[in-house]
Amino acid sequence: MSTTESAPHTPDFPSDRLTRVSTSVQIDEGTKLSHKPERATPRQVFGEMPILVKLSAIWLVLIVFGAIYAKLDTSVFGGSLPLQDPNFQTNNFNPDTGEFGTGEPLESPSREHFLGTDAIARDTFARLVHGGWVSLIVATVSAAFGIIVGGLLGSLVGFVRGKTEIVIMSMVDVILAFPALILLLALVSIFEVRDLFIISTVIGVLSIPAYTRVARANSLAISNREFVTAARAIGTKPRAILFREIIPNVMPTLLAYAMVAAAFVVVVEGTLSFLGLSVQLPTSTWGNMINQARRDIKVNSAQVFWPSLVLSVTVLSLNQVGDFFQRRGAVRGSAL
Repeated sequence: MSTTESAPHTPDFPSDRLTRVSTSVQIDEGTKLSHKPERATPRQVFGEMPILVKLSAIWLVLIVFGAIYAKLDTSVFGGSLPLQDPNFQTNNFNPDTGEFGTGEPLESPSREHFLGTDAIARDTFARLVHGGWVSLIVATVSAAFGIIVGGLLGSLVGFVRGKTEIVIMSMVDVILAFPALILLLALVSIFEVRDLFIISTVIGVLSIPAYTRVARANSLAISNREFVTAARAIGTKPRAILFREIIPNVMPTLLAYAMVAAAFVVVVEGTLSFLGLSVQLPTSTWGNMINQARRDIKVNSAQVFWPSLVLSVTVLSLNQVGDFFQRRGAVRGSAL
């Protein structure tokens, strides 16, 4: 038997076919490795919104813009911008002209006063715009306290657990056992504070427990995810895992919750203003506008209607936008 006949037969593969297969595999692998999830732009997010949520978002933008505009008018430009002074009585003596104004109390809407005037002839539209600044500050400070302090505490206890979780969550449960509005009323009445910053701070501190519970619930779920387990397996320090993996994934849920919580905060501030326990008069807020106009409701119900409408639409808009981002965050979280 010859050497050629005894050698095992090795099948030949077409080199061109093998090259094409290996090339396609390399291209596919390169494509997978180079693919990264893209963040949606604000325009894309706005396009995803239902029509009611879009209208709500536009309304909130107008409220924020109007509040900042009103604050700049009084603090920076000295009232030179085209917006009336919210405390100027249009029927009072005008030192610039040396005459009394032509405004009337409880005036109907006109070209000079878009929404009419209140019981002492002050422009209702200007007071509504300036009142938005109070609600904006209270909601912003409350969300800042909740996200920073409550988010950090909730993420921490959901990640480390053990005795730390027991101690912190016990304190949170004790604070939540008291009705927030009644506790706030007691604090404001005892210390007799009427400063916007102090009232915002008190409301912000009382908002921390709710944010802590939301952050803890999300932190517990994220702590069991594969990427956290992998980070622990390769020896990543717990602090690095907390700040690189846990908190960044908890934050979107907290931001969405902040929109819904802001609606409650606006109602709380309106309640305090209605009871005369918010910022001092003559600073305009939606709550004290309702309180002052209720005495003339039989004469001119519009002065109660306008601030009530603005307050209700703002709360509705915050709930709509917050619910949208919560649903959107839940869908994205399930896709991770």
